[in-house]
Amino acid sequence: MLGPADVRRLAEELDIRPTKKLGQNFVHDPNTVRRIVASASVTADDVVLEVGPGLGSLTLALLPAAGAVTAVEIDPVLAARLPRTAAEFAPGLADRLTVIEADALRVSAADFPAPPTALVANLPYNVAVPVVLHLLAELPSLRHGLVMVQSEVADRMAAKPGSRVYGVPSAKAAWYADVRRAGPVPRKVFWPVPNVDSGLVSFERVEPPSTAPRAEVFRVVDAAFAQRRKTLRAALSGWAGSAARAEEVLRAAGVDPSIRGEQLEIADFARIAEAAATESGR
Repeated sequence: MLGPADVRRLAEELDIRPTKKLGQNFVHDPNTVRRIVASASVTADDVVLEVGPGLGSLTLALLPAAGAVTAVEIDPVLAARLPRTAAEFAPGLADRLTVIEADALRVSAADFPAPPTALVANLPYNVAVPVVLHLLAELPSLRHGLVMVQSEVADRMAAKPGSRVYGVPSAKAAWYADVRRAGPVPRKVFWPVPNVDSGLVSFERVEPPSTAPRAEVFRVVDAAFAQRRKTLRAALSGWAGSAARAEEVLRAAGVDPSIRGEQLEIADFARIAEAAATESGR
């Protein structure tokens, strides 16, 4: 495990100065990374995908628990150092680690030597939601996971219909998985100390609620929340072509046109997309 002194030494060796652009905040508390791995329920049957491993604190905790770990790191300096760090701190387990130097927003299933089954990561705050949604879409092999994100982002990802923070991230994440909050993370475990709180989010893959094309369902979600204070009849008018057409589709889907998008589950959005396709085909 990497303690505070190890993190500082590695950062100095590599001349690393954490940047806001890459959302870099390195965990230096061994107890925190042990807690993350335990909460993620990683087993020897898992091929774990770690995004943004940084200096390797979480990586070193994952190696003894997982069958294999594939780390995706966008920073070439950090990507080059990570295998050496694993060999230094966990020499008997270093062969379980594969490092891919890439942008996690652009990876696909073909980039991985083995299909990842679990996502465990301290995600850069500025791209956390897009990364999770992209990976769930691109990697159907991902069955479960636990990610550390900004606390407000964690709330939005795990929010349920009716919550004031329920929105596009909540609805889209629900297409892929059952998403839940899994506890807070104190600021003091990071270097540098961030000026925001962090939280853990867990997920378990579920079957999509509909056979409707995901892209069409997500278009409905985006339209419904683009003007979230408006009724669905008004919010979906641009998507449908007119308010009257939106009302027609909503009623065909069994959805009250006078309510707002924040009251709908992902299955409701899917029914709207299905109804629109049916109405268009007539």
